Amino acid sequence: MNEPLEVGRERLWVRVGGGLEEVPGGARHGPADPEFPPPGGPWVPLRVGGRLVGWGRSGVVLRKAARRAQEEGRRLVQERQAYLTRRLGHKLRSAVLGLQESARLASFGRPELMGLLYEQAQDVARRAQALETVALSAGDTPRAVVLGAVLNLAAPGAACALPGEAVVCAPEPVLVEALRRAYEWLGGPGSGIRARRVGNWWCLDLEPGPERGALAVPEFGEPLVRYLVDIVLGGWLDARRPDRVSIYLPAF
Repeated sequence: MNEPLEVGRERLWVRVGGGLEEVPGGARHGPADPEFPPPGGPWVPLRVGGRLVGWGRSGVVLRKAARRAQEEGRRLVQERQAYLTRRLGHKLRSAVLGLQESARLASFGRPELMGLLYEQAQDVARRAQALETVALSAGDTPRAVVLGAVLNLAAPGAACALPGEAVVCAPEPVLVEALRRAYEWLGGPGSGIRARRVGNWWCLDLEPGPERGALAVPEFGEPLVRYLVDIVLGGWLDARRPDRVSIYLPAF
């Protein structure tokens, strides 16, 4: 008779928001859905209270493996939030120091620095807003949101092709912020956005605009978008392809 596998050392896929992460290993897969098992199976779904929390090898003690997957998922969410908060806090402090130095020089008879002061103040505000987004983004209640209407606000210069029935379940303020950040990350005006239904999800395929370049603050790109999409919205960001990114969101 085969012995049950040792849960503490066995490889698992654990749910992190709306995606999956391999433990140990760190590979990503998604979205987290019973219809989309991770590669390298066979795997068995792990559930707590009916909710999918990960996947384990056939032969594991399901209850123990599910509990471990749930604990590992919580740990990874906390680590991701803490890391992004530290990075954005560091970027904010750097911007504040630059603003203080420019203000000091301007006070000693350098009026030509006034324009720079305004730009630096705007930069401080943008970095503070990003930090606030990570710290306070989990308080809104999900509801039915029409993707086309949200993209009119979040990506006004994008070429969008979305069916009218593209409706997702999400907290609208966070969804607007996540799609606005993704739009800016991909170059803003001229980017393309299409939507397709994939099982219980709506998938947005975003193609970069012609003016896409490196962001002044790299954390404003994939790290912030991934946190908002995966952790707060319960979706999954797929950024593996160089020519596009895909955002999976729960369908309503």
